[in-house]
Amino acid sequence: PQEYHGGSSASISNGQDAGSAEPPVADDPTKEFMPECLIGPDHYSLTEGGVRMRPIQMPEGIFDEFIDIASINTEANLETCGVLCGKQVPGQDALIMTTLIIPKQRATSDTCTTEHEEELFVVQMDRELITLGWIHTHPSQTCFMSSLDLHTQCSYQLMLPEAIAIVCAPRHDPRFGIFRLTDPTGIDVITNCKEKSAFHPHDPSKQIYTDADTGGHVVFVNYDFDIIDIRGD
Repeated sequence: PQEYHGGSSASISNGQDAGSAEPPVADDPTKEFMPECLIGPDHYSLTEGGVRMRPIQMPEGIFDEFIDIASINTEANLETCGVLCGKQVPGQDALIMTTLIIPKQRATSDTCTTEHEEELFVVQMDRELITLGWIHTHPSQTCFMSSLDLHTQCSYQLMLPEAIAIVCAPRHDPRFGIFRLTDPTGIDVITNCKEKSAFHPHDPSKQIYTDADTGGHVVFVNYDFDIIDIRGD
């Protein structure tokens, strides 16, 4: 797989200087890569049901990097998807995003499906990474969660309550959004949905998803992160 670093040295998005936080250079690509966590120990958010969520530290540069990676597909009006990975912060009830993995996939203008997922799992196990969510493009549409996206997100969020979905819309403003299903309402609606078609309506009277960044559990910080593209040529 192709591997490289994106972003820059760590600093909080409000301009506070975080000092030097350059990750160690390792010959072994599977050696633990752990940026500095700048989330305060008392920082947390609550779900709509009052359940505490661990904060996720996210690199600010991940959006532009992913949009650049997806640019060829975007020009061809094809979606691109990636998996957001990271680690539990040692000694702290927080999560830190360290790695963006681009798995093998097939795509249309409004769908993207991962393939050969065993290769993705090997990369995650070698680096002891947990899945924090996913990211994908809407090559021609605006930034929102389609019904298919909601069902995909539900599977991630059932495995990790803090899991997030990033939607990038390179041709529109805003260019990205960070979402999660509301809990319990959104989780209940999607898990109980029996509709078989990919795209279908849900109850418009219920708020099924919400922003995860504005007043949520995602914290933006400027720091280096790994990008691993396992799609091949």
